[in-house]
Amino acid sequence: PIAVRRVVDGFGTATSDLLDRYFLAALAIAFLLAIGTGLRYYLVTRLGERVVADIREAVFARVIAMSPAFFEKIMTGEVLSRITTDTTLILSVIGSSVSVALRNVLIFLGGLVLMLFTSAKLTGLVLPLVPLVIVPIVVLGRRLRRLSRENQDWIAASSGNASEALLSVQTVQAFTNEDRARAAFVEVTEQSYDSARKRITVRAAMTVIVIALIFSGVVGVLWIGMRDVHAGGISIGALVQFVIYSVMVAGAVGALSEIWGELQRAAGATERLVELLHAEDSVHDAPHPKALPQHVEGAIRFDNVTFSYPTRPEQTALADISLDIAPGETVALVGPSGAGKSTIIQLLLRFYDPSAGSVTLDGYDLRDLARTDFRRHVALVPQDAVIFATTARENIRFGRPDASDEEVEAAARAAAAHEFLMRLPEGYETYVGERGVMLSGGQKQRLAVARAILRDAPVLLLDEATSALDAESERAVQEAVDRMSQDRTTLIIAHRLATVKKADRIVVFEEGRIVAQGTHEALVAEGGLYA
Repeated sequence: PIAVRRVVDGFGTATSDLLDRYFLAALAIAFLLAIGTGLRYYLVTRLGERVVADIREAVFARVIAMSPAFFEKIMTGEVLSRITTDTTLILSVIGSSVSVALRNVLIFLGGLVLMLFTSAKLTGLVLPLVPLVIVPIVVLGRRLRRLSRENQDWIAASSGNASEALLSVQTVQAFTNEDRARAAFVEVTEQSYDSARKRITVRAAMTVIVIALIFSGVVGVLWIGMRDVHAGGISIGALVQFVIYSVMVAGAVGALSEIWGELQRAAGATERLVELLHAEDSVHDAPHPKALPQHVEGAIRFDNVTFSYPTRPEQTALADISLDIAPGETVALVGPSGAGKSTIIQLLLRFYDPSAGSVTLDGYDLRDLARTDFRRHVALVPQDAVIFATTARENIRFGRPDASDEEVEAAARAAAAHEFLMRLPEGYETYVGERGVMLSGGQKQRLAVARAILRDAPVLLLDEATSALDAESERAVQEAVDRMSQDRTTLIIAHRLATVKKADRIVVFEEGRIVAQGTHEALVAEGGLYA
């Protein structure tokens, strides 16, 4: 602007050399600005990517350690939306908005100072406009933040709805409920659109108000300045210089108002992420957890345990249960559905804490141990086998990540999985798809059994481990389980007689209570629910 002023005021008398110097100086400044802008973009964007990556890692680390009770109250799709969509909003602020904001703050402050040096009178007329611009930005910004939070909530609901439908796509299609699933998704998506429309309306109103106030001020200053030029109070070059500064300041304020809107939107996303980071977990490790001895025998004790699930506190899942299981003993838990059998396993893995009483392993209350410590000594085969989107080999190796290929294949043979794995297109290296979609139910179950065999833990939990197998595979897996159960404490949940009658002891559950226990022969002779 100073060069422009001198060129304008001295255009008639300036030599060509002087003009060349001014324009060369302007060109040099342009190149410096270009280099500075590129460097600023690189450094700030890199910082933004690093910060967002750290946030995502911290949130995921927090969520993956939460007990299952947490996921009873929030949809998985909503958690994923917070980790991805919300962090992307924060990235846009850190990576670009903050950078642009810093630049425009400097332009604003520097422009004001230069305006003051150029014309104190005109600057004095501009300054009263600043509060008039800031007030609507702050007031409307608060509403924008609330609407942005609401919009992100609806986006998360939409993501959760889609995730649930797609994960259950076979059931949806089998019951010809595609239209119903589509209608449910459309409903939450339209709610998301409506909340976004409200947010956009407020953002647009703020933009209109700010721009109108800013450029009304610029026009007013230009009008007063032209009158001063006619009166001889200021040169035309000085006025042009002042107007350039005014436009720079006005542009900076306009940009800052836009950035303020982005900041409010990111603030709503940040609140949602902070909620995850600070979410209360119903299961906590002790401040100074005890350590299990190197050799765990596997003695389990339930001492007067009463429990209700957090989402169903009025329903008692277990009522004053006492159960002692000796090291190496195989105990089968039987009873009607909902009797409390699976709850025993949930408490033994400390997915939940009992409402009353205690659960101990080798005399150590599980609440006094670090969860990751005692769970290393437990192997689980769940009723619904969980298969990850990786190779068959890595799915088995999930039981013990440091296992060799030979150990993985030995576990597969023991679980009667080796033959079908070798028939896959790439053998053990075959990618089995999301949730194991390339495998049958029985094949997935055998991989889960192989995973538990590979873990080689002193405590083995089998929750309907052979329920999805055909007769031949069940016999092979049952033999593997029998071998694996030797010298291990084993809890078996099953409905098939062939699975439970070999157990050292059978415990019968009904309505959250133990109603009988003994060997198969003793319980049959006794009559009652088991017989």
